[in-house]
Amino acid sequence: MDRLFESLKKVSDKGNPLYLRDFLRTWEQDRDVLEAVVFLATQLRELHRKGHDLTAFTSGLAISNFRDHSTRTRFSFASAANLLGLEPTDFDESKSQIAHGETVRETAVMLSFLAEVVGIRDDIYLGLGHKYQEEFGAALTESFEHGILPRRPSIINLQCDLDHPTQSMSDLAHLISYFGGIENLRGKRIAMTWAYSPSYGKPLSVAQGIVGLLPRFGVDLVLAHPEGYDLLPEVTEVARRGASESGGSFEVVGSMEEAFRDADVVYPKSWAPMWVMEERVRIFQQGGTYEELEKAALEENAKHMDWEANEKMMELTRDGEALYMHCLPADISGVSCEHGEVSKGVFEKYRLRTYEEASYKPYVIAAMILMTRFADPLDVYETLASPEYGRYYL
Repeated sequence: MDRLFESLKKVSDKGNPLYLRDFLRTWEQDRDVLEAVVFLATQLRELHRKGHDLTAFTSGLAISNFRDHSTRTRFSFASAANLLGLEPTDFDESKSQIAHGETVRETAVMLSFLAEVVGIRDDIYLGLGHKYQEEFGAALTESFEHGILPRRPSIINLQCDLDHPTQSMSDLAHLISYFGGIENLRGKRIAMTWAYSPSYGKPLSVAQGIVGLLPRFGVDLVLAHPEGYDLLPEVTEVARRGASESGGSFEVVGSMEEAFRDADVVYPKSWAPMWVMEERVRIFQQGGTYEELEKAALEENAKHMDWEANEKMMELTRDGEALYMHCLPADISGVSCEHGEVSKGVFEKYRLRTYEEASYKPYVIAAMILMTRFADPLDVYETLASPEYGRYYL
């Protein structure tokens, strides 16, 4: 933890670049900021386990706006807000005035008079989700600069079409814990691979989040997918640049077998082909229906049913014991579907590990909130961690 603590100290000493700003994509943040977030998250997790009061706010709203379904991230955001003393409030667009012509700009401002943070998930339509978050943020900035908002809330990206930073940062924290330190990630072979799913149109953003983040920490990242399931070129370029700067590596291969071979970590996850994502946007903008697209997408997926993380695949990994990771929920063959991303046996072997992986997310979100709302996050951490602060509730 020494290096992570030093990163937090450096961020506080030099001036916190996240203060009163948004956390939208990991590749917009320098490595010290990312490491500071991980340090805060892991320390908040330990302090909470010890029963320490972590109230950092005496009032304020933490508003979530989920434009797609969610379980883990929705409750992680609410838990993080509650942990820090904010009031979690979920904005349901179906109960708003959007149907009567309310614009994004109006929605953003009307939600935010007493808000400290707004978490937004908008991951369905490629090219639109991140754009929505930026438009939302621009409206907040305008109203703050004109004195309408007493303070500008920060936006936390709870998943967009490009990135899923709360997930990838949770995965990073999990890996650091599993390998016993951030320095021990260097040289680890991590396979981020496509996997078969009997559902259509899953976002690219989990895979892009991993690809955009982990190569910056010296890992040897291998991306594998069938032809046509490419990620956005801008993200793979981020991966190449991050690997070059960190001394790691990044390569793209065409088979799960090649990616799994000698891997220390495997992350098999389904996502949609690029043409499906682009066609879904076109249909959405024209007000059409998705039946034919869904049928064609499922037929395309079915050509690659052998892309499954099963016992045979796992035998290819380093000593046959690579760490299996997944953002959840996984499509488990013989459990949640007839045939899916991972075999029943492999998933059950690592099931509790995936729960542990997920357990970091509330604390990662809490850390992002602290980093975006306080100029000196080191001072806040030392105050919260002090035996003299607050109370113990266990």
